[in-house]
Amino acid sequence: MDIRAILMGLVFAMMWSSAFTSARIIVADASPLFALSLRYLVSGLLGVGIALALGQSWRLTPAQWRATAIFGVLQNAMYLGMNFVAMQNIEASLAAIIASTMPLIVGFAAWILYGERLKPLGVAGLVAGVVGVAIIMGARLSGGVDMFGIALCVAGVLALSAATLLVRGATSGGNFLMIVGLQMLVGCVALSIATLLFETPRINPSWPLAIAFTYTCLVPGLAATVVWFWLVNRIGATRAATFHFLNPFFGVLVAAVLLNESLGWREALGVLIITMGILAVQISRQSRQ
Repeated sequence: MDIRAILMGLVFAMMWSSAFTSARIIVADASPLFALSLRYLVSGLLGVGIALALGQSWRLTPAQWRATAIFGVLQNAMYLGMNFVAMQNIEASLAAIIASTMPLIVGFAAWILYGERLKPLGVAGLVAGVVGVAIIMGARLSGGVDMFGIALCVAGVLALSAATLLVRGATSGGNFLMIVGLQMLVGCVALSIATLLFETPRINPSWPLAIAFTYTCLVPGLAATVVWFWLVNRIGATRAATFHFLNPFFGVLVAAVLLNESLGWREALGVLIITMGILAVQISRQSRQ
């Protein structure tokens, strides 16, 4: 792995992790599903427009269209939609920690469902991830936490994990930015329907809302996804996924700096254990391949 890929991986991890803090700011002044549908409308149109300017086509292969639909619904609509709703009542750091378990869930599912062999290091990583989550949940439950919000975050990360497993390799063949933009527009449509069914749209105009919304559209919404596809194309999905081990740490760090969210010693220990578990699973899968 070259130095450029390492630097871009670090940038991706920071951008991905910061999305939870910006989402927490957004839902303080806007209804979550409505705000997220607007975000995907803006990011999706920007992505498609830039892709067309670069000469990319929306004449995708059947596999790419399938990946676009699956990611648009499962990742953009369900995963982030549930997280946005949940963050009305739970802290951004906790949502980031739950979402960061995605590589562990994918590794376990690939082991059970697809017969991927895990070395002892990978099995140890899965066990460590479970222990880390148990430590954090124990600390949060003893201090009082919204269980509905937790359930939404868990359902969201399961949807993201399912999307990752269902479209493995299906986005190959070029037109990456176009695929990203179209996925976001699919998410916009799905979330618009959910808004009409479950929510009364509201917006309380404020500078924090404007800054967080703009940042979310451009950085986690568009730039992070483009960087992720660049990494996958350059070093492969398994190696690129290794950078997810930084997400628990960065997610908690950004929330602590910008939102002043506190972190007890048990939560810090849990974050460290989850981080090491993710790294162990990814190294195990990488060495196998």
